Amino acid sequence: MTPTGSSSDGRRGKAALFVVLCGWAGVAPHWLEPPRNLLPATSLTLLLGAYVVRTVLGQLWRRSRPRSSADCAIPETLVGEGSWPGPWPAVDVVVAARDEQAVIGRLVERVSRLRYRHGVVRLWVVDDGSEDRTPEVLKALEASTPMLQVLRRPRHAGGGKSGALNAVLGRLEGRWMLVLDADAGLQEDLLERLIPQAEQGGWSAMQLRKAVVNAGCNLLTRAQAMEMALDSVVQEGRLASGGVAELRGNGQLLRREAITRAGGFNEETVTDDLDLSFRLLLAGEPVGILWDPPVEEEAVLTLPALWRQRQRWAEGGLQRFFDYWPGLLSKRLNSSQKLDLTSYFLLQYVLPMVSVVDLLTALITRTPPTVWPLSLVVLGLSGAAIVAGCRRPSDGPALPAMNPLAAALGIAYLMHWFVVIPWVTLRMALLPKRLVWAKTQHLGGESGSEGEGDDLVAGTDPLADPSTQAS
Repeated sequence: MTPTGSSSDGRRGKAALFVVLCGWAGVAPHWLEPPRNLLPATSLTLLLGAYVVRTVLGQLWRRSRPRSSADCAIPETLVGEGSWPGPWPAVDVVVAARDEQAVIGRLVERVSRLRYRHGVVRLWVVDDGSEDRTPEVLKALEASTPMLQVLRRPRHAGGGKSGALNAVLGRLEGRWMLVLDADAGLQEDLLERLIPQAEQGGWSAMQLRKAVVNAGCNLLTRAQAMEMALDSVVQEGRLASGGVAELRGNGQLLRREAITRAGGFNEETVTDDLDLSFRLLLAGEPVGILWDPPVEEEAVLTLPALWRQRQRWAEGGLQRFFDYWPGLLSKRLNSSQKLDLTSYFLLQYVLPMVSVVDLLTALITRTPPTVWPLSLVVLGLSGAAIVAGCRRPSDGPALPAMNPLAAALGIAYLMHWFVVIPWVTLRMALLPKRLVWAKTQHLGGESGSEGEGDDLVAGTDPLADPSTQAS
């Protein structure tokens, strides 16, 4: 499925217009005399600062107060086996795998251990043209694992991960499909806790919190664990405030009929999860977020690997706004959802672009920067959300221990988006897009090096609590 207006030329034109508008917004305040040149940033600080406070701190307050039957958020009390009154629906666990010999066997074992005593679970692995030993590993597992079914696609079948998921979608029979990455870690009672909450909440899709399993490997993996906690806190707050929750790929539970109604997975995007989030939103299919149980995954170990991964995330995230903006402005969304998406777009994509232009203009004209009030407030509130998220009780791998130095690391780490977003936006505006599956390398362990001689290698995290160091 290809959304209207998603051609390469159409996206390049929209990206170019976006660059021009952000450039103007970054330069224009320098034409004003101080302190009037701070008025645009100050106004946005009040608007977006209030949004962040409402989203993050408001969610923390809602969790701390006594709960009542009127609360509409996803219940935090876990639904135990036997308390679900309805029939337990069949679940298809789906994995798109390419060159995953290091982890695919372990994933099959983990899925086979899932408890789902009253329902049926099937595991589908789409071998998307693997050139390592993945096909041999899966062939051996098929003989010993009755629940496993393998679908093989040629290496250049097209569509990336979305193409692999579309290839298996028509073969599924379960009411729900749980999409996992090949390195996913699962608690054995995940389905018995997850399915009742999805059914009782009336959700069309639910995203599990992503928990970093190798957070103690080095400073970079530790910072990514903080970022995942921040993301879940913000997503919960957005949803509880009437806004939008989004899918994150690994650990997304999807109602199969809802995906079929939405037209399947978009094969003209580099981030199938982000694209699907918007298509479900526009189709009126609600998406929920769940803190526990989490899905475990490996964080990348090196700066070059992070750079490659974040470029893809940034491009897919911005691309969906370019593709679906007419629907996002239409009556299909209510005012709370539009406010949420507008604020998110300004914070995630506009702020980094304008900040870079503002800094360059300040250096050229030898005038003070003008966007710093907004940047400081956003980074400060993001740091507060990191601390709140990492101090929250949670299942799965231990979250990073918080102290002033750790919080400073988290804030400093988030500044990489001020480099990634402008770079990716310029590239989208100037260069034609080639759709490739730029997968993240999975190593199959909680520590280790990617073996590429990159700048930041695995080692001991000096900020980590010794009791939570990865072995």
